[in-house]
Amino acid sequence: MDARAEQRQSQTLSPRLQHAVRLLQMSSLDFGLTVRDVLGRNPFLEWEEGAEDADEGRAADTTDSIPEADDVDARPDEQELESDRALWLSDGTPPRQPREGDTSVLDMVAADSPLNMHLHEQLNTLKLSARDLALARVIVESLDDDGYLRTPLSELQQIEDLEPAASMADMQIALRLVQSLDPAGVGARDLAECLMLQLQEIECPHMRCTAHTVVKDHLERLANHDVSVLARALGQTPGDVEAVCDRIRRLDPHPGWRLGSSRIDYIVPDVLVRKVRGEWNVQLNSAIVPKVRLNENYVDLFQRHRSTDNAEMGAHLQEARWTLRNVEQRFSTILDVSQAIVRRQRHFLEFGAMAMKPLGLKEIADEIGVHESTVSRVTNNKYMATPTGVYELKHFFSRAMVSANGKACSGTAIRGLIQDIIGAESAQQPLSDAEITQQLGQQGLVVARRTVTKYRQMLRIEAVGQRRRHDNTAATVR
Repeated sequence: MDARAEQRQSQTLSPRLQHAVRLLQMSSLDFGLTVRDVLGRNPFLEWEEGAEDADEGRAADTTDSIPEADDVDARPDEQELESDRALWLSDGTPPRQPREGDTSVLDMVAADSPLNMHLHEQLNTLKLSARDLALARVIVESLDDDGYLRTPLSELQQIEDLEPAASMADMQIALRLVQSLDPAGVGARDLAECLMLQLQEIECPHMRCTAHTVVKDHLERLANHDVSVLARALGQTPGDVEAVCDRIRRLDPHPGWRLGSSRIDYIVPDVLVRKVRGEWNVQLNSAIVPKVRLNENYVDLFQRHRSTDNAEMGAHLQEARWTLRNVEQRFSTILDVSQAIVRRQRHFLEFGAMAMKPLGLKEIADEIGVHESTVSRVTNNKYMATPTGVYELKHFFSRAMVSANGKACSGTAIRGLIQDIIGAESAQQPLSDAEITQQLGQQGLVVARRTVTKYRQMLRIEAVGQRRRHDNTAATVR
């Protein structure tokens, strides 16, 4: 046991293993760019025949740095290569050195500050143990674009491979740490918690106390603009309550949006799922697999003239082989995980969200023989194209919720049912979350009202007050 712990610890500290983990978490677009970067500076890697032509439109800015096999003896060193590239990009004259006060076009472009990068930078300034930092980073990487933590802590608890394993108390401490970072409200698990985390911004103690009560106990009344009902419940004047409500509405329900990247990330599916002869077939999208291979001419030349003076070339060869192995393992693991998901969620592909089964990371990890953390990283920023749409692999995982008849039901299926219930509601009398909860109960699904509220927010469906107001406005316009 001690030997395994020591081995795990040494692996965790290995720079190469850390780099492999980062590569596994990358989207296929970012991974492809990383491989291109290695290919552009490593003489032992080359495009497979035909791959460069097929990818010419996307790789025009990098193919010029790829050496041809016949140029072995003429290959310039790195400094000469950089010099040639700089001259090629210019008009042939030496570049003018910038003078003090000069402004370039790049200086005028706003720098992106993605949320997770912003949070990691803050974590780096804190004096944290390696364990606390690792758990905080797991939570940061699990936040959505809104800045919310939608994944239960119990699932995140299994992701980071620590010795001893993280307890729920450890996860709670890590969550509180992330929630203390800027912007205020980040790391919240629902709207109420997001607003609660921002109440310290209210300077007046009395108003802050009242706002706390409103958010904690009367959030639906706040959404419905029931000022008179709130005033009676709080024992305050309608004017004072209205002022508190206005102040709460100035809080940010989407703190992550302030630090969202302006870059548009186009989704390219990693795997393609089609039904062939009655069976669901899963295959990799060949367009996202880098078509690279070893340049055997370079390898043979190096092996015949190898000496202690060319240790740097030896490191290049080792990097090239490791890159090819990483490409193969990455996409093999993506395919294995995707096939295991489809085997369990084929009813979802056949009948839609209502047929989604509960599924945990451990179930897939046990089947394909990897750790849960590997499954979590593989499903991050990876997408599956199906006949009904493109879904992130994480979409197929959800906790089991037991219905009244004892059968398990996934959160995804319940969200689909909530969406159907709201879609069929009366435009003049939309349903409150409590009424939706009652309808679910009539169908044998015992779900808490706050869970219904959370799922409705995840579906980006407004509260009953906003839905009613929008309908009335539309009716007035007509």
